[in-house]
Amino acid sequence: MTTTLPPVPGAATGSVPTPPRAPRARRRSPAVLALAVALVAAGGLGGAVLYNATGQRSAVLALAQNVPAGASITAADLVVAHISLDPSLQPVGAASLANVVGMRATADLKTGQFLTVTDVTRTSLVQAGQQVVGLPTKDSQLPAAVLEPGTRVVVVSTGDDSGSGGSDSAGGSSSGGSILPPVGAQIAATVITVGAVDSSGTSVIDVAVPTAQGPQLAVLAASGGFAVVFAPQGGG
Repeated sequence: MTTTLPPVPGAATGSVPTPPRAPRARRRSPAVLALAVALVAAGGLGGAVLYNATGQRSAVLALAQNVPAGASITAADLVVAHISLDPSLQPVGAASLANVVGMRATADLKTGQFLTVTDVTRTSLVQAGQQVVGLPTKDSQLPAAVLEPGTRVVVVSTGDDSGSGGSDSAGGSSSGGSILPPVGAQIAATVITVGAVDSSGTSVIDVAVPTAQGPQLAVLAASGGFAVVFAPQGGG
């Protein structure tokens, strides 16, 4: 009695095994795609809301270049910047640009810092009870320190007669009938403006002095017999 074995696939019958079918790609429905886009958009909006909630940005005025104390601020000195709003710092908004132009700096303002309400004023450097006198100066009469509006100086009589006056025996000089201060006399002043140097190398510096000393300083300025000494704040 013989035993019949079951046929081996692909051997006795000669048939070839059927290869497995590749999985069909799943097709996404338009509804699913729309939902995905909506979720991405919602995430971006949520991020923007979170950003605004944690760091509100405001347009404020900042310094485009250095402005010395007492100098008049121009439009070229300012630029619009966007910073996180902090009301305690009292920043000047960009909308106030027209109002700020023409005001004076209350301190030395540096490039890049943003402007606050305490940095500017409309108060003139010339106070009540003062007069402004122009000093025609050359380099030899000035300190090496740069003089800027608001700088405190001392004008010292040197007795040099570079004007129309002549020295007298009393140590003073006469110029048009006026008596010049004696050599070494000092007049404290505050620089208001510094003029450009002309072709002769002279620059006119306007200074403010007490009214009682205005005429005396004017005579001294006309004679040319003076030197300007730098007297920083706290220097007495």
